[in-house]
Amino acid sequence: MRPLRRSQPIILSLAILAGVFLQSTDAHAGETREIVVAGGCFWCVEADFERVRGVKEAVSGYTGGTVANPTYKQVTAGRTGHYEAVKITYDSAVVDRDRLFNLFFRSIDPTDAGGQFCDRGQSYATAIFVSNAAERAAAEKAKAEAQAALGRKIVTPILDASAFYEAEDYHQDYYKGTNRILTRFGAIPQKDAYKRYREGCGRDARIKQLWGNDAPFIGN
Repeated sequence: MRPLRRSQPIILSLAILAGVFLQSTDAHAGETREIVVAGGCFWCVEADFERVRGVKEAVSGYTGGTVANPTYKQVTAGRTGHYEAVKITYDSAVVDRDRLFNLFFRSIDPTDAGGQFCDRGQSYATAIFVSNAAERAAAEKAKAEAQAALGRKIVTPILDASAFYEAEDYHQDYYKGTNRILTRFGAIPQKDAYKRYREGCGRDARIKQLWGNDAPFIGN
C-alpha cells in the first residue's frame, strides 16, 4: 500500500492541472453560430468562406422559397422562389458576425439585383437571411458601411430566415472535387472545371473592379 500512498499527491496534482486546463479551454471557446447568405453561385461562396479562419463549415443549399425540398433543377428554373444560399457555421471566439458580413459584401456585386456575374435570374440574386433582431442589426450595419465604402446604392436585401434545404451532395465542396467531368475543355478534374467556371463567369474581375484592394477572396 505504501507505493499507492506515495503516488496520491502526484495523482492529485495531475487532476488539478487537468481541471485548470479544461477551465482554460472552456474560457477561450466561443459559441458555434450560423449565418445564411446568398451570393450568386453557391460553389463560389462556399469556397470563399471555408478559407476564413474561425469558419467551421460552409454548406450549399436553397432558402427563401415556397417549395419543400427543392431540387437544383427546380430552383435554377425559377419555379420555387429559392435563392442559392450558403449556411456558414463559425466559432464566435475566432471570428465574429460583423466580420463575416463585412467579408460577404466585399465578395459580391451588391449593386446587381438581377443575379450575379454571368448567372442571371432571381435564384442567383444576393441576400442575407436573419433569424433575430441582433442579426438584422448587424447585417444592416454591414450594409450601410459597405454602401458608404463603395459610394453606390446597395440592393442586397436583408430578409427573414426561412427553411434552409441542403443542396444535392455533388454540390458540396464542389470547388475541391477530384472526379473528372466532361466540359467544353474536355474531361478535367472537377476542381479545375470550377476554376475555369469562376474565371469565365467574370466573378473575380467584377469584384476587383468594384472593391479593389478591399476584395478579400480574389482568385479563390
